[in-house]
This record gives sequence, structure tokens and C-alpha cells, in this order.
Amino acid sequence: MSRLFMFEKPLGMRDTLPDLYESKNLVRSKMEQEMKNWGYQFISTPTLEYYETVGAASAILNRQLFKLLDKQGHGLVLRPDMTAPIARVAASRLLHEDLPIRLAYSENVFRAQQREGGRPAEFEQIGVECIGDGTISADGEIIALMTSSLKKIGLDNFQISIGHIGFVRDLFTQIVGTKERANALTQFLYEKNYVGYREHVESLSLSSIDKARLLDFLKLQGGPEVIEEALLLLEDDKGKEAILQLKQLWDIIVDYGEVANIKFDLTLVSHMSYYTGILFEVYADQVGFPIGNGGRYDLLFEKFGKQTAATGFALTLDRLIEATGEIIDSKPEYCILFSDERRQEAFQLAREYRAAGKKVVLQDINGVKNIDACTGQFEDVTFLVGSKGRVGQ
Repeated sequence: MSRLFMFEKPLGMRDTLPDLYESKNLVRSKMEQEMKNWGYQFISTPTLEYYETVGAASAILNRQLFKLLDKQGHGLVLRPDMTAPIARVAASRLLHEDLPIRLAYSENVFRAQQREGGRPAEFEQIGVECIGDGTISADGEIIALMTSSLKKIGLDNFQISIGHIGFVRDLFTQIVGTKERANALTQFLYEKNYVGYREHVESLSLSSIDKARLLDFLKLQGGPEVIEEALLLLEDDKGKEAILQLKQLWDIIVDYGEVANIKFDLTLVSHMSYYTGILFEVYADQVGFPIGNGGRYDLLFEKFGKQTAATGFALTLDRLIEATGEIIDSKPEYCILFSDERRQEAFQLAREYRAAGKKVVLQDINGVKNIDACTGQFEDVTFLVGSKGRVGQ
């Protein structure tokens, strides 16, 4: 074995040590229970999918896909997200059920990263998909469920920024005239390069009024007042439907009582190209990237031969742990050191402790080289050694 690779891992892959593992497990279980309480059923899909179906439908950049070939020469990918695989399952197995379908998941996904990025290539997403409901009520439910799930894990300092990709596309196309020129503006928003956006706007052959509209667009961030400001930028009815949807969404979130963590950001766009309407990102203190995102993707199912509306969200588990700032100490609290002649007694005592919900280590004293180092790891140590009675440390 090459010493160079003996302890190394492939780029972007990480080990999960006990404390982090237990912390993730606790967060996952709390969120899963909340999702179940809202009527969402959990589903699992294969780690490997066909490139021509899920790989092509995922909206993840081709260079970020982990690609393989099976023995028949078919192109495969490690699933890069969970929305596309769930769309595949729903289109083939579940759409005959009474709609809408509410599904949830907690699975690892895989995206190849550039060396300079420093991001994981394998990470766990937990999220939900509401399939078959095209109402704004469904969008409101998704956002309210995400808010409720974050609060269940003790996260209060977070912000959900909500936009509408339809409004961005309609406004840009209305002003610059073509989809290609609109896409150039959208790319600056995706990169959050607002300086570049302003410079690009100034370079366009547009009237001063239209340039002012494009620059005022960057100010569309805040509360419900943003809705009226957005309407003033539109010249005709095209694009107004998106704004009216956001107004309806705000009313729904108000009724849920979850407006404290919500703001509008109509400059929001996403790298996930299948979003068609309302979309959002979630941010938390101390985390430099969004901890999750979601939105409506009403056209994705066409890639699997079906037509149905859908919306959902995905949260990144590692970033949730970073946001909560809490790592569990997973070490067992109790240890029973025993000698051969008192082994049965030690085993019985351990059963009693474990039945009471305590984490207990049984340790044959003959296997311990340093008693002090061993016992120092535990809050309570019981010695069952020789013929003497029980001694607690």
C-alpha cells in the first residue's frame, strides 16, 4: 500500500467521527419527526442513477457529476441531489395515488468540487417534496415546515430570503429584449456580483429610464413593501402574476405566524435551473453559505413523461450543525471494570444500567494497560475485581 494514500481520502470526502456523528443523528431525528408530523412520508432512492435520466434532469453542472459505467456500458452517476430521483420515483410509481404526494428524505448526495473550493463532495441533505399541488398554499406550507423544522433543532437566528424566478426573467426580458441578454444579467445575480451587474447595465444600449429600472431592481429586498415597489418596475401585465403570487404567499405565511424569519429578495436566482416560480434560500449566523434552499419546479416531471406541479426544500445537515454550534459528547458515561471471577456479576450490572438508558462500557481489567488513563474517560467507574465488593470511583 502506498504510504501517500494510506491515510488520505479522495478530494472532498470526509470522515465523520463519533461526536459529530451523534450530533448529526440528533438533528436528523428531530427534523424527521417534525416532517412526519406534517404528513410527509420518508423515501430512499439508489445511490447510483442513470446519467441519461436523473443525471441530466438534476440541473447540477455536468462537471460536478461523478460518472461511472456499468458492465453494459450504460452511463451512471452518483446522485447529485434528491429532487430528481424522487421525481423519477413519483412519475413511475406514485402518481397514480391520490394527489398531492408528500415525500421526505435524508440521504447523502455527491458533487465533484474544484480543489480550490474547499467544499465537501459528499454531504447529507434532509428535505421534503410536495408533488401534485400547484397552489401557493403548497409553497407556504413548504416554507412554514422548513421554519418549524429549524426551530425544532433550536435554531432561531436564521433568515429565509424569498424571490420569484419568473419575475426576474420577465422583467429582464421586458427591458433588454432577448433571453440571451437577460441571461447575462441573471449570471451576475447568481454570482452575487452586484458591482459587475451595475457596470454591465451601464454598458447596455438602453434609455436612462430602463437603466434606472434595472438598477432599482437591486433594491427589491425587505418586507411586504417590496411587492408594491416591484410592481412599479413593470410596464405591462407580464410579470405581475409572479408578484401577486408573492403577495399571496406573504398572507399565507402571516397566517402561519412565521413572518419573523422571512424577507423578500427579488434579486434571488438559483443554480438549480429547474425552478419555475417561487424560490428561496436559508441563511444562519456563523455560516458563510446558505444552509438550505428550495422552490417550485413545475416542469421537472416533463423529463420523466409526466406533467404535474411540485415544490420542496433541501437543508444541508453539516451546515445545520455548524449553525447550531453544538457538538454532542458521545462518550459513554459509565464503565464497569471486571476480573474473570466476577464477569457474570459485571454483565448483570451492565444489563441493569442499560435497561435504565445509561451508556455503559464493560472492560476486562486484563485488557487495560493504564488504569488511570482508562477510568479518566468516564464520569463513573465501578470496579468488580477479585473477591471484594463493588467499588465506585
